[in-house]
Amino acid sequence: MSLAKKFDDGSALIGVVALGYVGLPLLRSFYNAGFRVIGFDVDPDKIRMLNAGENYLKHLGEGFVSEMSASDRFEVTDDFGRLGEPDAIMICVPTPLGPHQEPDLSFVERAADDVAKTLRTGQLIVLESTTYPGTTREIMLPRLEASGAGATGGAGGTGGLRCGKDFFLAYSPEREDPGRKDHNTQTIPKLVGGIDEKSGELAVAMYRKAIKKVIPVSSAEVAESAKILENVYRAVNIALVNEMKVILEKMGIDVWEVIDAAATKPFGYQAFYPGPGLGGHCIPIDPYYLTWKAREVGQPTRFIELAGHVNHHMPDYVVQRTLLALNEEGKSVRGSKILVMGLAYKPDVDDVRESPSFELIEQLIELGASVEYHDPHVQATHKMRRHNLKMVSIDISPEIVGDYDCVLIATHHTACDWGMIARHARLIVDTRGVMRGRTDVTGRVVMA
Repeated sequence: MSLAKKFDDGSALIGVVALGYVGLPLLRSFYNAGFRVIGFDVDPDKIRMLNAGENYLKHLGEGFVSEMSASDRFEVTDDFGRLGEPDAIMICVPTPLGPHQEPDLSFVERAADDVAKTLRTGQLIVLESTTYPGTTREIMLPRLEASGAGATGGAGGTGGLRCGKDFFLAYSPEREDPGRKDHNTQTIPKLVGGIDEKSGELAVAMYRKAIKKVIPVSSAEVAESAKILENVYRAVNIALVNEMKVILEKMGIDVWEVIDAAATKPFGYQAFYPGPGLGGHCIPIDPYYLTWKAREVGQPTRFIELAGHVNHHMPDYVVQRTLLALNEEGKSVRGSKILVMGLAYKPDVDDVRESPSFELIEQLIELGASVEYHDPHVQATHKMRRHNLKMVSIDISPEIVGDYDCVLIATHHTACDWGMIARHARLIVDTRGVMRGRTDVTGRVVMA
């Protein structure tokens, strides 16, 4: 039976590599569409939890996994030797930055090599990881064509399968926004670009069975570039409003009121809001992927790099504002007790990837402060690529909050009792505008 027919009648086995913030919801979308699904992940703890019906991504809801785990259409494994079984494989691995802000495609390369070992005739491979234009064609394609069933010499050999004829390859960028309630994986429009026309057509046919709106584009490079543009657009506009915050603070003007006023214009303006820095997997990282690729073709990216510089240094600005606020209270940062409210990079999720809260905490500790954090969604820190705080979230009460020299609001979770913070904190440094307009604040508030 042809691959297109398998997608059409729902008999295809759908595989997803890496079951994180992108991969797990994607797996669920195809399960909801009636397909048999198999997920692959290197983390045995994730496999164990999924098989037990437990969900480790709390923002998705407790029942997100339990229904699937009880079904014979659902399977997860850490055995990558089984990658030859699915008819289609979607790769959702991370694409972080290296130590010098260069793209780290090691996870993509490893996934491509794993798929190549069992690649067979008739399979569709789709990369979903955010990356620079050309990755699918320049990194994925050679690895897949150099191996696969029938290839001579195995991985790195002369190859036996050809894209567009024996197997198919496309790019479709993830567009997840953890914690968002008005859209989910199934309702967010899906861009799809193939390495060749047939690959694109098959990928579109597959996604249309699980996603409400699928938008074909002419190539994988167009889809890769569109994803980069989406996130660069956000990064640049956030940098603009962050810079405006610093300028207007010097002028004694409330940047939040300015944004609200500008947002009354019904066209030509979209509101972006300042903060202590950028977080999440995409916006702090993607601009650097584009600047790296642009250098390869001899083009400068001065505007994008400037935005990255502004956003990257926002934690420094917040720390300085905190130091000055303590100084005005007659306190040195050394020896001061500081409570950071929020470890996640955005409200109402447990996602701490690239969160500026880590930078804030580390800088304040280095300056001699005694720092603790409270986050209702992040009970403890874990080892990350650049941080290992080894901290746990503390429970708070009016007495505990009142004992701190400063409360630094880094993330505005709705589950936090901001009224209690307003009434009992002696000094609040607010990076999110939480205390704006409140009439129950008893201490001093510094907007940062």
